[in-house]
Amino acid sequence: MNEFEVNPFYELIINDLMNHKYSVVDAFFTAKEIELLRANLKLKRELSNFKQAAIGNNDSEQIIEEIRGDSILWLDEDQPDEVEKMYFEKMNNFIAYVNQTCYLGLQGGEFHYACYPPGTFYKRHLDTFHTDTRRTLSMVLYLNDEDWNPSWGGELAIYLKDEHGVEYQKNIHALPGRMIIFNSKALEHEVKMVNHVRYSITGWLKTR
Repeated sequence: MNEFEVNPFYELIINDLMNHKYSVVDAFFTAKEIELLRANLKLKRELSNFKQAAIGNNDSEQIIEEIRGDSILWLDEDQPDEVEKMYFEKMNNFIAYVNQTCYLGLQGGEFHYACYPPGTFYKRHLDTFHTDTRRTLSMVLYLNDEDWNPSWGGELAIYLKDEHGVEYQKNIHALPGRMIIFNSKALEHEVKMVNHVRYSITGWLKTR
C-alpha cells in the first residue's frame, strides 16, 4: 500500500473490535469463495490425515476429548493450493490494513481446517497461553453446508460483561460464510455441542 486508501468494510470490523472486542462479519468472503473453501476442506479431509486437536501448546499438548472434540489440518502458507492462496491473500491484505491503521504489529497468522463431528464441542477457554501471548486476534470462518440449520448447534459462545460487570454469553450461529473476529487475549469462549458435522477455518493473527 503506497497510497493509503480507507476501506469502509475493514473500518467497520476495526470499530467493532475497538468497542466490543469482537466482530461478526457475513461478507468477508464471497459465496463462490466459501464454496471453493468448503470443497477444498472436504477434499483435504478425504485425502489427508486430519488429526485430533489438542489443548495446550508445545510440550504441554494433550488430547482430552472431554474438553475438545474437533479434528484439524494446518494450512501451509509456504505450499498453498490455489484456493488457499486466495484465502491467504485476503488474510494478508486485512493484516496489512490493520497494521497500517491500528499499529498492532501483526506478523502474520496461523490457520487450520477444523471439523467437529456430531456430539463434539470445545469447552470454555482463552486462546492465549501463559508461555506464549503472541495470539492477538482470533478468527473463525464457517464453511458449513449451504443448508445449515441453526438448530444443529455448534454456536460460538463468547463471554462478555454488561455495563454493571455482570457476565453473559453472546451465542453466534455457525452460518456458512460467516466469520467471527475477536480479541484473543480478552475474550473467553466455547463451541457449543454440535449435532451435525461442522466445518470451519480457525486461525490467529499474531505479533512477534
